[in-house]
Amino acid sequence: MSATVKVLERRPLSFLQRTYLPGVLAGMRTTLRHMVAPKITMEYPEQRPPIPSGYRGVPTLVKDPHGREKCVSCQLCEFVCPPKAIRIAPGAIDATGPNAHVEKAPKEFEIDMLRCIYCGLCQEVCPEEAIWLQNIYSLSGYARADFVHKKEKLYELGGTLPDRHHKWDKKKAAEEAGNAH
Repeated sequence: MSATVKVLERRPLSFLQRTYLPGVLAGMRTTLRHMVAPKITMEYPEQRPPIPSGYRGVPTLVKDPHGREKCVSCQLCEFVCPPKAIRIAPGAIDATGPNAHVEKAPKEFEIDMLRCIYCGLCQEVCPEEAIWLQNIYSLSGYARADFVHKKEKLYELGGTLPDRHHKWDKKKAAEEAGNAH
């Protein structure tokens, strides 16, 4: 079986095509059109694009309005995280402290933001609403270690949010009522 080769002949260029004049004029038209069009450049740090309504955001830790840690180190977020970006080391609570009725608190809590896929499962599974997804989308750093957010950094990013459950206040009131009898 022999292969047939088809030879295509090039058509000769016209005079205008040889001078590149059509290409130059098309480029000038594009340049002039952009000179009179409104600017679409955004001055980034001062102006930020609108965040889409479905954006889930960066997972952070939040405190309750009294400044207490909401995380009780149940480790559900660590177990449900698909890329295993969350690591928690549970710690004990001081038996004489104001939060003695809480079983435990995280001694270490870190989220590797380079592994995080922003799925939001950690927020959904958290029974204490301690993990909250914030509308932060511009994390920066110079090394990989800058993107492993430890507990302090997570609380700094998360801040304080209202507590709809008032779980600790209710337990404390119930304990005080039980001790009064």
